[in-house]
Amino acid sequence: MTTDNTFLSKILNLRTGPQRFFQKELLPLLADLRLAIVLLLAIAVASISGTVIEQGQSIAFYQANYPEDPALFGFLSWKVLLAVGLDHVYRTWWFLAILILFGGSLTACTFTRQFPALKAARQWKFYEQPRQFQKLALSAELEIGSLEALVPLLERQRYKVFQEGEKLYARKGLVGRVGPIVVHASMLLILGGAIWGAMTGFMAQEMIPSGATFKIQNIVDAGPWAGAQVPKDWSVRVNRFWIDYTPEGAIDQFYSDLSVLDSQGQEIKRKTIHVNEPLRHKGVTLYQADWAIAAAQVRLNKSPVFRLPMGQLETGGAGRIWGTWVPTKPDLSAGVSLVAKDLQGMLLIYDIQGKLVATVRSGMAVDVNGVTLSVVDLIGSTGLQIKADPGIPAVYAGFGLLMLSVMMSYVSHSQVWALQKEGRFYVGGRTNRAQVAFERELLEILDRLSQPTSSPAKPAIAAEALTPSAR
Repeated sequence: MTTDNTFLSKILNLRTGPQRFFQKELLPLLADLRLAIVLLLAIAVASISGTVIEQGQSIAFYQANYPEDPALFGFLSWKVLLAVGLDHVYRTWWFLAILILFGGSLTACTFTRQFPALKAARQWKFYEQPRQFQKLALSAELEIGSLEALVPLLERQRYKVFQEGEKLYARKGLVGRVGPIVVHASMLLILGGAIWGAMTGFMAQEMIPSGATFKIQNIVDAGPWAGAQVPKDWSVRVNRFWIDYTPEGAIDQFYSDLSVLDSQGQEIKRKTIHVNEPLRHKGVTLYQADWAIAAAQVRLNKSPVFRLPMGQLETGGAGRIWGTWVPTKPDLSAGVSLVAKDLQGMLLIYDIQGKLVATVRSGMAVDVNGVTLSVVDLIGSTGLQIKADPGIPAVYAGFGLLMLSVMMSYVSHSQVWALQKEGRFYVGGRTNRAQVAFERELLEILDRLSQPTSSPAKPAIAAEALTPSAR
């Protein structure tokens, strides 16, 4: 029989062991404020790195900007950056793990501290002995006064009053105890939205010539579950792209007139976008981010107009220019180069030896190599940055709830007890914040309570009337 009992106790210990470990070891560790602070600092450092280091760029970009010799800070080269995942910080496993661990810490703190504090605030009992008032932060003993006179004074200060015989309890500001719980809930909502967006969102970049139609394909960064967010049943047409210039020739603003087309090519939405004014459709946002010169439309003598693509030339950081080559003989043995730096229509023409031979604007013609070269127009390309982040609504809702909960948390939870016994009247109270304001409020109530209704004079409160515990 003893052997059976020992075996049974071992089985019970195995069953209750994980639960005991969770309640006694893991849960207190997660609810520790020091752990939450460390995790919050780690999130802040990772977020700063994701802001300082360009996200979602090509390997060539990181090789050019983060070389191995000399490495940034002596260790941060492009190899280290890519290995750690600093090129897409917000989708790395370690950053998501920190977010999840921080969410677990908030949840543990909510259930082990905030909910019990709210439960304790909602539970109360009447004070039946005068000695109980000595434990309060503020207490008073009056020679005159009654519960009937105290109740309207408390209700005027928006207290909820409970009375039983010669005993009274009043409270207000219970929402202040709910505020911290809502703060944690809003932060969990923000974390959940951030994680969901990282797992299901994507970012794409497209450089599209004016007049072209495209589907979103050039995805540079995407979460593992982002496939459902990439549009497959609609496309976008660039009706027109243009740039407004200042009188000095600098770029003032660039615009893209975009149309969203359904699977049959019918327009379902149209908008002209510019910087800080994107187009949004079905959770996908198209931002105006860049521009380029796509092509030049030219004519040789009386030939049909043909379109020559223009490519960006290397300038060593001296600015952006685009160029193309125009053959002037059928066997391609001779030709000239066209170079442009913007869409204002000015082009430079260089011969095969690299000598500048002419300058021409759109709509003008010039004789080169025995032919008449007419520049009909320059075609611009719009650079679009395209993003989808399904977690944004949750993040915005979380921040809105966070602002509301912070205001709720500043509401003071104040409590007042009163007892009428053996010809004496006892009043006391406490609050969780705004101690000075609560003391003034209670003093005002006591002053009015100690005034006989038949006399306008205000008698002094007894010497023991107000006894703050801190004094």
